[in-house]
Amino acid sequence: MPQKKEEKPNTKKTGTASPLQTDVRFVKGIGDARAKQFKKLGVETVADLLFFFPRKYEDWSEVTPMLTAPVGETVCVRGVVSFPVTLIRTQSGLLLCKTMATDGPGIVRLVFFNNKYVKDQLKEGEEYLFYGKMEADPDGGVLMRAPAFCPAEGNERLHAVYPQTAGLRSKTIGRAVENALEKYGGALEESLSPGILQKYRLSGIADALRMIHFPETEAEVHAARRRLIYEELLVLQLGLGLRSECKRYESAFVLQKDCSEAFFGSLPFAPTGAQRRAVRECIKNMACGTRMQRLLQGDVGSGKTAVAAALAYSAAKNGWQCAVMAPTEILARQHFSTFSRFFEGTDLRVALLTGSTPAAERRRLLADLEAGAIHVLIGTHAVISEKVKFARLGLAITDEQHRFGVAQRAALRQKGEEPHVLVMSATPIPRTLSMIVYGDLDISILDEKPAGRQTVETFAVSSAYHPRLYAFLRKQAAAGRQGYIVCPLVEEDDETAEGPDSGRIAAEQYYETLSEGALHSCRLGLLHGKMKTAEKDAVMRAFAEGALDILVCTTVIEVGVDVPNANVMVVENAERFGLSQLHQLRGRVGRGKEKSFCVLVSDAKNEEALARFDVLKQTDDGFRIAEADLKLRGPGDFFGNRQSGLPSMKLADLMTDGKILYAAQADARAILDADPGLTQPEHAALKEQTDRLFAELS
Repeated sequence: MPQKKEEKPNTKKTGTASPLQTDVRFVKGIGDARAKQFKKLGVETVADLLFFFPRKYEDWSEVTPMLTAPVGETVCVRGVVSFPVTLIRTQSGLLLCKTMATDGPGIVRLVFFNNKYVKDQLKEGEEYLFYGKMEADPDGGVLMRAPAFCPAEGNERLHAVYPQTAGLRSKTIGRAVENALEKYGGALEESLSPGILQKYRLSGIADALRMIHFPETEAEVHAARRRLIYEELLVLQLGLGLRSECKRYESAFVLQKDCSEAFFGSLPFAPTGAQRRAVRECIKNMACGTRMQRLLQGDVGSGKTAVAAALAYSAAKNGWQCAVMAPTEILARQHFSTFSRFFEGTDLRVALLTGSTPAAERRRLLADLEAGAIHVLIGTHAVISEKVKFARLGLAITDEQHRFGVAQRAALRQKGEEPHVLVMSATPIPRTLSMIVYGDLDISILDEKPAGRQTVETFAVSSAYHPRLYAFLRKQAAAGRQGYIVCPLVEEDDETAEGPDSGRIAAEQYYETLSEGALHSCRLGLLHGKMKTAEKDAVMRAFAEGALDILVCTTVIEVGVDVPNANVMVVENAERFGLSQLHQLRGRVGRGKEKSFCVLVSDAKNEEALARFDVLKQTDDGFRIAEADLKLRGPGDFFGNRQSGLPSMKLADLMTDGKILYAAQADARAILDADPGLTQPEHAALKEQTDRLFAELS
């Protein structure tokens, strides 16, 4: 009978023949069936396995005597198995495995469930460590149910606990990692230079992996994490640098005169110190000879539009044109109205271009723009359409920039010859996250509220409060004030609904119900994203002019809506909205002189939703809210991985690893300055890692 040909380990489909790319099924103790379980955890190669890190550690170094082990607490005890393991099948079919262990003075009864292998693993007369929760034995004494265990000799140390999946226990993963390190550890390639290792006193990669998987002490865990977190953040910064959409270029637009003070002097209000500081920073950039690349971050109502207008004013007075691109027509029209008001009485012309601009008006506008007769063009993505040509575009401003793709932002820049770039965001971002998402941009922060902005009182209530809430809305309307009611859906059969009994409120049906019922005495309007542009504009105009008391809407009003008379924001099914989104919605009120309120209506009981509500009730500081949002959701979901260009991190925590991030960012810049494409042989391993890290976003 011919012998079966031995199957040789092969590598995962990559351009490298590195042993680390060997399929994980060839690691001792894994095989085909278990490899499928590992795949569920994202582990397909030896490299994946070696870099599959523990989620926590159990301390088996502190052994507790059995007699003094506290009931109800998790402890590690050391004892000799005093009886052979007995197997008992219950009437319900459950397999019980029972034995006892003793350390001399004390005895612990051990019970395992549906684990027939325990009989072979625990030998009478041999000594083991048992780690688990100590319980009072109904028959007297103490017991442990299904404790983790291992031979006592040499194992009184920290034990790694890995993320698990059905059928794949942490102990099994640990053995596989140990086997992989033993066979393939010699193939590990050091990616960090001797200089960096020495500079930060970092462990080598082989030592770091041994210590993070099999640490002897907490100090070893710390040392391993420092090295691996640094490398992870360095690779991240290198990858972002290689993919950076903005490079530092010389600019033909060098600001000769700063006209911002003349602009501020024409305003009916005094700018905040933060606004003046942001304008100074931008003016300095635009006067230095290289292209400005700056992010303007500001909380809702912090005055970003006035800063943008001050810069556009100076740009126009220096003979340049300015483009302002907004993600929605509502926001574009709001900016057009604000800029027109700011520039009233000047010789500067502001124009609006959107998808709904009539053809004849569009032709005249485009001709004037190309001739240089329009100083500031404000619009939606229509401003980057092919027929739009500027005479001398010197400043490109993008508002709510994270709503645009990389290609759209690049298309706006390409409308001129290296114009200065300002991107604005009303979604505050924690500093460490902004360093990554906007690593190639300088950052200005508006951290002061303009005079007159009200603190919005925030409440979280259940749907049982609806009658009182409707009465409150009627009272506010009767007093001449206005409010919003935000719903998570447009209509009941919306494809995002979870069925007829989902409990999610739809704007169209809610508008009809309230119009005919509890709010029939009020003037109600309906606004959502599925309406035609002309309809949306008519409703918003009516609301802004005071012809409507209450606007039933979706999140289409999240940004760009400025109605100072509106002082009540009601968010239905508030658990369906993210923390930063709820903060943005709340920012639609509190813009006038009247006391303002935000009411979050939700019957949710889950801890995450309640945590979001608590944060909103405690603070109106957008940056504190953003930090809380980052903690709750994690960096990958803060904008969404693909939207932010941010891959997921295995170990690094952007909230706590700031110092390491700053160091990694500086080192990444130095490496890319010396080797812009990471083409030098000493950077080959780093280049491979950056490609692999960012593959998930492609």
